[in-house]
Amino acid sequence: MRLRRVGEAGAERPIVSTGDGRWFDASAVVPDYHPGTLGDARRLLTEALEAGRLPEFDPTGLRVGAPVARPGKVVCIGVNYLAHAQETQHEEPAEPVMFLKTSATIVGPHDEVLIPRGSSATDYEVELAAVIGSTARYLDDAEQGLACVAGYTVSDDVSERDFQMNRGGTWDKGKNCETFNPLGPELVTADEVPDPQRLDIRLTVNGEVRQRANTAQMIFGVGEIVRYLSHFMVLEPGDVVNTGTPAGVAFGYPDPKPYLRRGDVIETHVDLLGGHRSVLGEA
Repeated sequence: MRLRRVGEAGAERPIVSTGDGRWFDASAVVPDYHPGTLGDARRLLTEALEAGRLPEFDPTGLRVGAPVARPGKVVCIGVNYLAHAQETQHEEPAEPVMFLKTSATIVGPHDEVLIPRGSSATDYEVELAAVIGSTARYLDDAEQGLACVAGYTVSDDVSERDFQMNRGGTWDKGKNCETFNPLGPELVTADEVPDPQRLDIRLTVNGEVRQRANTAQMIFGVGEIVRYLSHFMVLEPGDVVNTGTPAGVAFGYPDPKPYLRRGDVIETHVDLLGGHRSVLGEA
């Protein structure tokens, strides 16, 4: 099952597809895909589709919003691919490296990404994102972690490296600028992703491949990430977990580093999940 939100920002309509190319209006059953509905969305939509209660809907020409509205939190894992750890001069982490982004950073998969004022080092990071579907609290193992995932989508953890590294404090200043987390185009339910650790992932800038890897190369897999996080915070339905980016970020290049500039086009892709096409603008 694929869940998508379409329409103008702030007024998106939830739609659903079973993978045959047809989309159905889900709003009569699930008013939106947000933390209050995601726990039951798959069951309710399955029942409604089987009963023929959802009208077909043509989303052609409509803006695609982020597949989750107003997530409670966005939890990110840093340096989770060994080659990325090496290019950024980090040691392989013994435990997942965690930081947070606000949900206000999330925009649709094709929305404009804004280079913040004063930026000299805006960077890209394609990632597999897991969306939580049931409460995760003090889980025992990775299998329980996977069981808490409602589905998967594509994330770009946009970062400003000068803000992140050189402006004092933690990474937060370089991670939380507006539009810094394109998400989507849809939430693919976990039952349609047989193994989240076997997905090709890539990113291009202006057609040039910058990142290419497979999620099998993660240091910590999705299930272990969710299990681990559940011992430091309660993960709730609708929370987004960005699972880390592979090598190839601009920060890892020799000088002059190919940071993003106005007019650049970022395209991302993850197997089974689709991807983004974002154009860079300025705040």
